[in-house]
Amino acid sequence: MSKMLSLLLLVCTSSLSAQTFDTAKLDKYLAALDENEKAMFSLAVVENGKPVYQYSIGFSDVETKQKTNKDTQYRIGSITKVFTAVIIFQLIEEGKLTLDTQLSTFYPKVKNADEITISMLLSHRSGIHNFTNKPEYLQYMSSPKTKDDMISIVEALESDFTPNSQAQYSNSGYLLLGFIIEDITKSTYAQQLESRIVTPLKLSHTVYGSKIDIKHNQANSYVHNVAGWSAASQTDMSIPHGAGAIISTPTEVATFLAALFSDKLVSAESLRKMKEINQGLGRGLFQFPFYDKKAYGHNGTIDGFNSVVAYFADDNVAFGLTSNGLNYSLNDINIAVLSIYYGLDYKIPDFSSSPVELTKEDLAKYEGVFASKALPLKITLKVKNGNLTAQATGQSALDLTAYSNLEFRFAPAGIVMIFDGDSDESRDNQKNSGNVDYATFELQQGGGNYKFTRE
Repeated sequence: MSKMLSLLLLVCTSSLSAQTFDTAKLDKYLAALDENEKAMFSLAVVENGKPVYQYSIGFSDVETKQKTNKDTQYRIGSITKVFTAVIIFQLIEEGKLTLDTQLSTFYPKVKNADEITISMLLSHRSGIHNFTNKPEYLQYMSSPKTKDDMISIVEALESDFTPNSQAQYSNSGYLLLGFIIEDITKSTYAQQLESRIVTPLKLSHTVYGSKIDIKHNQANSYVHNVAGWSAASQTDMSIPHGAGAIISTPTEVATFLAALFSDKLVSAESLRKMKEINQGLGRGLFQFPFYDKKAYGHNGTIDGFNSVVAYFADDNVAFGLTSNGLNYSLNDINIAVLSIYYGLDYKIPDFSSSPVELTKEDLAKYEGVFASKALPLKITLKVKNGNLTAQATGQSALDLTAYSNLEFRFAPAGIVMIFDGDSDESRDNQKNSGNVDYATFELQQGGGNYKFTRE
């Protein structure tokens, strides 16, 4: 789903110092999310390689009201790519390939295979089109595919750009890397995951996924609508393979990342190469800023699952969150967790307010094109099908929900738009909030506040 702003963690220049971790406050925040049906997930904090905080909210299966717990397994989506990158670097250290090995060594029929290297696949610089962006992907994603089937799909893809000329996120590259691991080792990706990472780290809940089995404490995933939680699609795990087929827990993905940065899986030199960021992308890792700190990790989305794992080297702390349902911005949840962990002055939001209905005539008063001096985009507000929508430059339109005649929200991206008008006190009066200045609103997202004015 498109978002107006692509923020993962809060970017700020202020300095953070060590604080006492207020676990009671974090408990309260997570309980508030749970009570107001804002999310279903498990969270873990791992310090010095050991879990120090674990908390779960919501259901692993809504129909049977099966609650989640610290051992519930979730599909972690693209966090799988970090595991794949680690195995590739292990094979490089064993002399079985190099970063400069050409894709044509394995799959010569892929467009530009003789110009694409292992390094380009790892860093999303191959130019191979992302197969999950093709319209037909939705038609076969839930059906089993063979390795040959998936290779044929990638071989038929066009190139988006000349290899190594730019970076563009693509699942296709990591799908091929997963198959290359199998080609070199003459075994399955699942077996290599087990022998190279799971067994050495003594992980007991991290495996190559298959059909979800709630009887074995595996979570189904959900989307939220006016009727509550409804079941999301279920991708067949033969489709994502090395790009997104692993299931795990937040504790184990955080433990895995901490081990990676403790030289337990690859050499310091290999890790350095994984951390090299070019146009926002490393070789299997992203970099996330939070105030004056920087973390390395990855996020993942598949079906209704959303996950994130991040490691702060200066503090030797890793955070893992695996979700099977969101009715609130994951970005805002990340910011809240880190703010509370690092002892920042964070106010727990009031989740108790309810949506209100405004007439088409009232909604029409908000229409227009709005611009901000702080952001290089414009937002068009327009009434469609009886609902106010917001469309940022180059992005899809989002359906806004009114919480008063001053406040509109798009919960999945954590977007709040507050129009100028009467005092804050009147904003608590739901629909009758007083006079509205339809020419100006404040956009709140990801810890930032941006003023927009109608052109």
